[in-house]
Amino acid sequence: MHFNSRRRFVGSSACLAISAPMVPGMTQDPGGSKLFAYVGTFSSPLKDVLPTQVDLPPGNGRGIHLFEVYRQTGALSPVGVFEMGTSPSCLAANAAGTRLYSANETDHVGPDKHGTVSAFSIDPETGKLDILNTVPSGGAGPTFVSLHPSGRHLLVANYFGGSIAVVPIDKEGRLGQPSDVKNDAGKVGPTRATNAPPGSFAISGHDRTHAHQILPDPSGKFVIHVDLGLDTIFVWKFDAANGKLEPASAHRVSLPPGDGPRHFHFHPNGKWFYSIQEEGSTIALFDYEAESGRLTHRQTVSSLPKGYAGSNFCSEILVSDNGKFVYAGNRLHDSIGVFSVGPAGTLTHLADEWTRGNYPRSFAFDPSGGYLYCCNQRADHVAIFKADKATGLLSFTGLFVPVGNPSMILFVEPRRG
Repeated sequence: MHFNSRRRFVGSSACLAISAPMVPGMTQDPGGSKLFAYVGTFSSPLKDVLPTQVDLPPGNGRGIHLFEVYRQTGALSPVGVFEMGTSPSCLAANAAGTRLYSANETDHVGPDKHGTVSAFSIDPETGKLDILNTVPSGGAGPTFVSLHPSGRHLLVANYFGGSIAVVPIDKEGRLGQPSDVKNDAGKVGPTRATNAPPGSFAISGHDRTHAHQILPDPSGKFVIHVDLGLDTIFVWKFDAANGKLEPASAHRVSLPPGDGPRHFHFHPNGKWFYSIQEEGSTIALFDYEAESGRLTHRQTVSSLPKGYAGSNFCSEILVSDNGKFVYAGNRLHDSIGVFSVGPAGTLTHLADEWTRGNYPRSFAFDPSGGYLYCCNQRADHVAIFKADKATGLLSFTGLFVPVGNPSMILFVEPRRG
């Protein structure tokens, strides 16, 4: 089953939604290959796609927004938008930079009200996207996609559907029907988080199961996903030949009730695993055994500065490429917490950087690791920071990029030849 709603790529000269004046720091890089940035957004349905529905959630984005990156300064120059009314909120690209995949965070497609995932080809010269196909995501409201290291499978977390799926990828990059779908099950946690700050009313996902992120481990032997509503991390053995998931020997890891695991990130050494809890505002460190997939908890710290009180929703967590620092997103506090990584992987709070906007949903480093781009969802912009690799500290560049309800930013450097 395919969904061939009319979508189009609109160049920046024809799309006021992303047109922007030249800003300081936007100077052409001398030589070198082009670097593109794709920003996934929350977008209200387009009239020619879903004429009467209101999506979950509705947004100001127009689809997937494309920019050229100026490596020397970190500035972004708008190129165009691939218009989609189904909230392509999460993006992933293959290693060659020739294919892009989106999780379309909707629950309005088909009689069973499911979500979809889409595949695109990338023009290596212009970065322009061409749709290859769109298929069901295996549940409602897909909020996260990632690629298995083999490049043959797309992994999907369906937030509103409380399920995960494996979607095969053919040699041309097109998606097939899901080869496996697993529905999360268990006891839903309480609406009040165990470790929430004093006075917190941060209640988001403890009404039912909510799969929030799914990633392969560094070897590709295991797949890990978190369910925010169940306060649980799940570990799966992955059959790459058939695209099937089976419970690992240590299949479930429980977090404190109500804390709500949202995202996680491996340390570059593959031995340390950091999970951020959306409602508890904590970061948990686990030791990871690559042979068995077992996670063993060792430390929990607050994502917030000492003394903070009130509501906060954590969002993104990233480990720097050099493994020296961990960065944690705080929504409502609107900050990125910076933590140093000790010799044994334990975290120490260093600083908090104001995101210069409201509700930082996610952030990402450019390939050099020298710039960090923060998607401030409710401020309708991406804010750009310089990252000091020696100290881990962030400094605002003064550069904002207007994007309606940005959800994530993905950097792609297409290979040629």
